[in-house]
Amino acid sequence: MGQITMMRSLVRWSATLGIAGTAFLGSGILENLTALSLPEDQVLKKLDPVPVFTIADEQGAPLVASGEDQAKVAGVFISQDDAKQFVNQLKTQNPELAEKVKVVPVSLGEVYKLSESAESQENALNFAYVPEEEAVNSAKTIGEANNQPYQGGVPLFVAKGGDDKGYLTIEKDAQQVIPFFFDKQQLEDMVTKFKEQKPEVAASVDIEVVPLEGVIETLETSEDKMLEKIVLVPSTESIEFLQNSSPQNGGITAPGAAPELTPDAAPEATPE
Repeated sequence: MGQITMMRSLVRWSATLGIAGTAFLGSGILENLTALSLPEDQVLKKLDPVPVFTIADEQGAPLVASGEDQAKVAGVFISQDDAKQFVNQLKTQNPELAEKVKVVPVSLGEVYKLSESAESQENALNFAYVPEEEAVNSAKTIGEANNQPYQGGVPLFVAKGGDDKGYLTIEKDAQQVIPFFFDKQQLEDMVTKFKEQKPEVAASVDIEVVPLEGVIETLETSEDKMLEKIVLVPSTESIEFLQNSSPQNGGITAPGAAPELTPDAAPEATPE
């Protein structure tokens, strides 16, 4: 299924809500994982529908900066607006470089594949995710309330409820899936519907924050069948981008259809 089609199906989810078990993910998302690995195609199936945004030249080479130990680092923005704002700032700080780059949409799956293939390479290009500021602020607030301070990374918001604090689910294609949201407001809307449908457990519902990076690592290192129920739901901004995208305007229409990033010959940004 193409990514735009998949996102449109997400916003047409059934209003039937439920609660799933908690065996596969807990507050310590990276703890007690098996040594087995979920097949790459299954990991990509969850990551491909999520659009992210990089700064790249016309050939697709990403803008990089020198990180620790002179490592090459390319930013991956969760928000298209944040990526555009970065380019606008670059026009003031380095107008010559700014003329050579633009915001490029690419699937999260494509970034994942590049990261995996680069692990064995010397002086490989690393990718640093840049979360949306509003999401980070929400994550900090929730973390303080739960006595689990935000530890960094890209926040994903998920809800639990019931006596066993199971993950809240929603029906999609006649199956119950567990949505992890990039946008806290989208989760709150789901929670509101859940409380209306199941008022007897409304008081037990809590919102938790887990890092995208931790979820990806869990997908890589665990074969728990419950992981198949996870669905990553892009922010409202990203869903609108997907709905307005087309092959003519560079939009993502299917996994891997976005302009491909090429780590070689990447323009470099001078870190401040």
